[in-house]
Amino acid sequence: MYARLTLVQVKPDRIDEAIKLYKKSVIPAAKKQKGFMGAYLLLDRQAGKGIPITFWRSEKLALANEENLYYQEQLVKFLDLFSGPPIKEGYEVVLHL
Repeated sequence: MYARLTLVQVKPDRIDEAIKLYKKSVIPAAKKQKGFMGAYLLLDRQAGKGIPITFWRSEKLALANEENLYYQEQLVKFLDLFSGPPIKEGYEVVLHL
């Protein structure tokens, strides 16, 4: 399994809007992607920091949905909600309970 994280800084007055957008847009679109296994959205409201995490069957499948522009299409929807540039990271999931 592979996890993709995007570290984001959200404008404090736009946090609830970002959560709604993630639920209504990102999750339904992710469910249509090959290899999608689930997602979490971590948030520190006071700091305005968020970490959306999506899980994929493999790194190859996670990268494939970047190549088909799914990831970029979702990210662009949030750009006016961010107070800084997003940072994308990926990790092999070596333990899952």
